[in-house]
Amino acid sequence: MVSTASSPPAGTAPYAQVKHYLKGRLAAGDWAPGVLMPSEAELVAQFGVSRMTVNRALRELQAEGLIDRVQGVGTFAAQLHKVSSTLTLRDLHDEIAERGHRHEARVVAQEEVPATEGLGGQLGLPPGAPVFHTLIVHLENGVPLQCEDRYVNPACAPGYLAQDFTQTTPTHYLFEATALWRAQYSIEAARPTKEEARLLGIAPTEPCLVIVRRTFTTDRAITIARLVHPGTRYGIEGQFTP
Repeated sequence: MVSTASSPPAGTAPYAQVKHYLKGRLAAGDWAPGVLMPSEAELVAQFGVSRMTVNRALRELQAEGLIDRVQGVGTFAAQLHKVSSTLTLRDLHDEIAERGHRHEARVVAQEEVPATEGLGGQLGLPPGAPVFHTLIVHLENGVPLQCEDRYVNPACAPGYLAQDFTQTTPTHYLFEATALWRAQYSIEAARPTKEEARLLGIAPTEPCLVIVRRTFTTDRAITIARLVHPGTRYGIEGQFTP
């Protein structure tokens, strides 16, 4: 593995090491906005990792608005104006692990259901079409942190329901199994539903941070997820460098 002057901590996952290297060089201005960056093949050879590992690093940088990827052309440094308005799409397991804490998932539902008219509209599917559904409670050191209610387009991730989501998260699996192109978010403070309050072990009147997130390939919706967090247990913070 390549080392740099500001290497990531020992034990960092290979994809995160590639991401750290590229992010550092972008921050240093080594690639001006719009400039073509190293290809996946070049990064595979440079770091001695798999193409899948490099692809995940690039997907996360793209989700953060730091790079643009054009199929069949290459990867380009993003225009700087994009950096200030991005919200990073991350795996909750990784967030918890970085705090040195234990992540646990309780799978409440894992099933195929027919799309309602509203859900079908969100995923670009006709009413009644099969949709994959999971309802999972994520815990940090035994304390419920997030209720994840997710619907997935089967055409994008046909193996979704075969996964063991006590061992991997839906976000991690979808990062690996799909070609993420962009994401949409809405964030609001709201009360949980009665079922969400029960699953999170909180009062139905407790304020929660609710994130609705939809992700896309270049031409179709991959998934829509409602992520509910007790307001006293979760917050969002970030930074950018203009």
